[in-house]
Amino acid sequence: MAKILIVTGGSRGIGAAVALLAGHAGWDVAINYVSRRDRAEEVAAEIRAAGRRAIAVRADIGSELDVVSLFETVDHALGPPTGLVNNAGIISAYGRVEQLQAADLERNLQVNVMGVILCAREAVKRMSRRHGGEGGAIVNIGSRAATMGMPKEYVHYAAAKGAVASFTLGLAREVAEDGIRVNCVSPGLIDTEIQPKERFERLGPTVPIGRAGQPQEVAEAVVWLLSEKASYVTGADILVTGGR
Repeated sequence: MAKILIVTGGSRGIGAAVALLAGHAGWDVAINYVSRRDRAEEVAAEIRAAGRRAIAVRADIGSELDVVSLFETVDHALGPPTGLVNNAGIISAYGRVEQLQAADLERNLQVNVMGVILCAREAVKRMSRRHGGEGGAIVNIGSRAATMGMPKEYVHYAAAKGAVASFTLGLAREVAEDGIRVNCVSPGLIDTEIQPKERFERLGPTVPIGRAGQPQEVAEAVVWLLSEKASYVTGADILVTGGR
C-alpha cells in the first residue's frame, strides 16, 4: 500500500512534529497550512531531505471548498492519500461562556468539528475498498479538554473536542469493513503556540509527570497509529497527558 499522508495544520506544533516523524518513517507527506507558508515549506523541505516526497498546500479546513481542493491537489501531486491526520484546530477565544461571541463559536465549530468531518469524508472516498481504494488510517487529534470541560477557560473548545471523540468512534465502526482504521489521540498540556506560554509554565508543575509535554511526544503516538504496528487498533482514544 502506498504511504501518502495528509497532515492538516502541519506547519507548526503537533502537526509539524507528526509530518516530520512520518516523513522519516517512510511516508510522503502533504503539509496543510492556512497562514504560515514559510513554516510549512520548511517542514516539507526537511522531509524531502530525508528522501521522501513532500508538498505544502494552503487550505482553510473550515471551508468545504478548500478541503475538497486540498485533497484534489494531493491526488495530482502525490497520489490518493492512505493516511490522514486531522490536526488543524483553534481555540478562538478564552474566557467564561457568557463572554463568547457567536462568531467565535461558529469559527470554533467550523474548524474543530466540521473540518474534521469533511476531511474524513474526502479521505474515506479515496481509501475505502468499496470505492476502489486500498484502505488506510485516519487519526484525529482530540484533547484532554473533552473530558475536563475546561471551565472558565474554553468550554466551547472542550465541547468541540468531545464531538471529535464521538465522531472517531462512530466512523471507526462505520468504515472498519472498508479497510480503514480510525483513531484519536488526545493530548493534555502540550507546549505549542496554540496557547500562551505562561499557561504551560503555570500548569506544567501540576501535571503528575511534572511538566508540559512536547509535540514530538504526541507525534510518536500518532505515527504508531498510522502504522501497521497498530493494525488491530481502531476506535481508540489514546491519552498523551502526562497523567493529567
